[in-house]
Amino acid sequence: MGILYVVATPIGNLQDITLRALETLKAVDAIAAEDTRHTSGLLSHFGISKKLIAVHEHNEHQSAEKLLMQLNAGESIALVTDAGTPGISDPGAVVVDFVRKAGVKVVPVPGVSAVIAALSASGIVQNGFLFHGFLPASGAARRKVLEALKSQAVTLVFYEAPHRIVDSIADMCTVLGAERRITFARELTKTFETIYSCALSDAVTWLEADTNQQRGEFVLLIEAANIKQEEEISEEALRVLRLLLTELPLKQAVKLAADITHEKKNVLYELALKLKQQSE
Repeated sequence: MGILYVVATPIGNLQDITLRALETLKAVDAIAAEDTRHTSGLLSHFGISKKLIAVHEHNEHQSAEKLLMQLNAGESIALVTDAGTPGISDPGAVVVDFVRKAGVKVVPVPGVSAVIAALSASGIVQNGFLFHGFLPASGAARRKVLEALKSQAVTLVFYEAPHRIVDSIADMCTVLGAERRITFARELTKTFETIYSCALSDAVTWLEADTNQQRGEFVLLIEAANIKQEEEISEEALRVLRLLLTELPLKQAVKLAADITHEKKNVLYELALKLKQQSE
């Protein structure tokens, strides 16, 4: 039986490809690519010639079955997308899930990820992040998702397309709060790479001041919600509640936390629900 290699490729600068990725692409029997024309250019740059199989969002289920047949026949296949890591807001997860359930060995060949690149250069010191990917295209659906994410006490990370960037930022400002800080990571590793931070209240103005900043591919990082500020409880009460939740059922933990800290039980209960959701 063959092996499916999940291979990360550059998001802009071709020199970001890893030595292991190159060795893998040279060694496999075939390469399953999101866009065979795009991947042909990458392979040509590094002098690699391989059979290419189109695997994109419109044919991923059907392609998974064909790939499984080849893997079962002993062929090894590399799975790539146009840029970055397969399965991360790109095709790939369906194929990986299908062949793993069939007993095929899946080997990750890690490398470039726009999410990690953006976080590493943002200077954000908060612990943890939630990567959501692309928000819905319609305003109502987008605002509903943002409302659900509003209280997350970790950095929120999104991808966004240039034709929706202004509308999305306006909705973020309205739903998440104008004081929240945003970091734009635009065109990472490319010629016009931009990393810029400001309050959400100033973000649309910054975008509209230079239409060039509305072009390209975006990673957006929004600072975490301030649980203490939103719930108006002390740091000590938050610490006590977290400790109790690790050992007791939610209602019992809330009652005991209220007795110990003298905070309002209803406020502690709402906070406990959010903490439970974040840990699931």
